[in-house]
Amino acid sequence: MTTLGAGDLHLTEELVGALNGFLADRDDKALEVVLNRVPKAVRTATQHYLKEKCPPMLGTFTGFGPIDVVRPAVYFRDIDDELEEYLDGAYMIGLGIRMSNERDSEGDVEWVLQLLSDEVSVPASAEPRTWELPAEASHLQTWTSKRRTGSVGPVRGALNVAEEASAQGRWVRIHTLLHSDRDVDFEGNGTSEFVVDVFDAPIPPQCLDE
Repeated sequence: MTTLGAGDLHLTEELVGALNGFLADRDDKALEVVLNRVPKAVRTATQHYLKEKCPPMLGTFTGFGPIDVVRPAVYFRDIDDELEEYLDGAYMIGLGIRMSNERDSEGDVEWVLQLLSDEVSVPASAEPRTWELPAEASHLQTWTSKRRTGSVGPVRGALNVAEEASAQGRWVRIHTLLHSDRDVDFEGNGTSEFVVDVFDAPIPPQCLDE
């Protein structure tokens, strides 16, 4: 990957430790501190290697960018003004959103919502999705807030689609993303979108460990 010169060998143990820490938990803070102390050629080679060989591990969202959950599961019984205001507030301050419908132990439908530290960006040519499609369900329809018409805002537009599909007994998931206008890493030019995925599958039971 790279070689430290004789004058920088004292940084070897610290650099290896920071790299191991990054690969274990993807926390780049300690690694960045070390990379700022090594020669530019070493820093560039290390960053290039990590980008090419060690992309972000897939999880709730795809490898387009790592995120953190800042507010764990919140439950809403209905799609109503309270839920819309909650989503509006999160959307206005740039938090990422993911939401899905589930059935509780009594068979009633609830909407499970998580707030994320950021919205993940996707390149212009990529499909508008950062929440991977599940393997266990057939995908029926995708709606994005780019398709909304009239005076309905993106939050209400997404909720209308979700509510209609849920009323038909279908599994629904909603999430937000930043859609770049170019095929490079997001640099501030793009649009924030709501994405609604509808599946040809019944509403799943609630996950108790969420």
